[in-house]
Amino acid sequence: MLKQSLNYKLLQKLSPQQIQLMKLIQLPTQAFEERLKQEIEENPALDTGKDESDAIDDDLSNEFDDDAGTEKIEAEDINIDEYLSDDEIPNYKTQANNYSADDEEKNVPYAAGTSFHQSLKNQLNTYNFDDEELLIAEFLVGSIDDSGYIRREIIDLVDDLAFTANVFTTEEKVISILKRVIHTLDPIGVGARDLRECLIIQLKRKESNKIRALAIAILEDAFDHFVKKHYKKLQEKFSISEDELKEVNTEISKLNPKPGSSYAGNNKIAEQIVPDFSIKLIDGELDLVLNSRNAPELHISREYNNMLKGYQESNTKSKSQKDAVFFIKQKLDAAKWFIDAIKQRQQTLLVTMNTIMQYQQEYFLTGDERKLKPMILKDIADKINMDISTVSRVANSKYVSTPYGTKLIKEFFSESMKNDQGEDVSTKEIKKILETVIAEENKKKPLTDEKLAAILKEKGYPIARRTVAKYREQLDLPVARLRKEI
Repeated sequence: MLKQSLNYKLLQKLSPQQIQLMKLIQLPTQAFEERLKQEIEENPALDTGKDESDAIDDDLSNEFDDDAGTEKIEAEDINIDEYLSDDEIPNYKTQANNYSADDEEKNVPYAAGTSFHQSLKNQLNTYNFDDEELLIAEFLVGSIDDSGYIRREIIDLVDDLAFTANVFTTEEKVISILKRVIHTLDPIGVGARDLRECLIIQLKRKESNKIRALAIAILEDAFDHFVKKHYKKLQEKFSISEDELKEVNTEISKLNPKPGSSYAGNNKIAEQIVPDFSIKLIDGELDLVLNSRNAPELHISREYNNMLKGYQESNTKSKSQKDAVFFIKQKLDAAKWFIDAIKQRQQTLLVTMNTIMQYQQEYFLTGDERKLKPMILKDIADKINMDISTVSRVANSKYVSTPYGTKLIKEFFSESMKNDQGEDVSTKEIKKILETVIAEENKKKPLTDEKLAAILKEKGYPIARRTVAKYREQLDLPVARLRKEI
């Protein structure tokens, strides 16, 4: 049987404008500039830059009825006066941009140069190849990754040559071209299939002597012992003294484990971090400034204002004019919302960062990471009465320039742990102390995780060995055995 019933539901939905505002808040400075350019291109009613000071009708009033968009408005019902302003000073020009007059936008030019792989292909022109050998050599160069290695198996390359280049060859011929040609290209060591082969290629290209010959022998016959730093076994196997082994270790340490990354003109895009905020110490006080590129000067296009004035002053209003005015009204509404959204973005960024700065005031005054307080997203969200997700959007993608370097804002957040006094301390503080202890250890007898945990406990931080291991890995520090030096 069919039954009819009533159900009450309480739903909370974000409007499209709210969703777009959240996306704007999340964007870092460079991405925000791209979004701004896109909006200006798509909405002809929106304009950027400084306008003439004597313009009367440059800007819209920033106050508009939020309910206007919920009702269908006919063209003849549009109140043109609401979209025209008689203020001599447009409203957008009275908005503080929160940056000084000498805050210049600096563009850093980058030379195009030659890409890493193109450089390798250019070097192939110095060899005499037949058509098949040239195809194989170019295919091998194309298979080299950005670090300078060929990671794929030779048999797979042979199959790819057959399917993609219609070249039917053998593993022996590919290996021959790899060793005879590719391994002789610059930078030295390029085209190796693993770290061991890469180091051996570099050593063989150097002038031979006793230590280099011994280094090659160790890499060829006892690479596993060398990597794991089993120095006693190496001394026994090759009947060498500790001083000779130390010289071998020094010689190998001079080699480049990633020859591709050393190429200055590789094809990676040069990354430039643009700080969203700047914190300066002025007379012992912290000063927070929002990057001027986050505060653009936006206003409504004068042409659209003139269109509306022309429609208002017209005695006869045709249907095409009414349709055009309705289109203009939609663009103006979108432009007004976008200008308002940017202002909300600026305010949200400043309020959030200012609260973080005050919360971590001791760190920003001294630069000592041990002064960082435990701080989670909820701590800041509660202080500024905003949602945790909003704080997260600001923290995860924004950078701040400080007297101690440019930092990702989320680096200031950390969990808390109890010390032996029962006080809450930041995990950042513990990691910094752990890093200092490892840096000052005796490298001939590096400290194990158990000993590190004992030292931290003596300093007032009772944490378990597995926690020490986790923090050590987060600091990208190897285990004690791999930190050992001769």
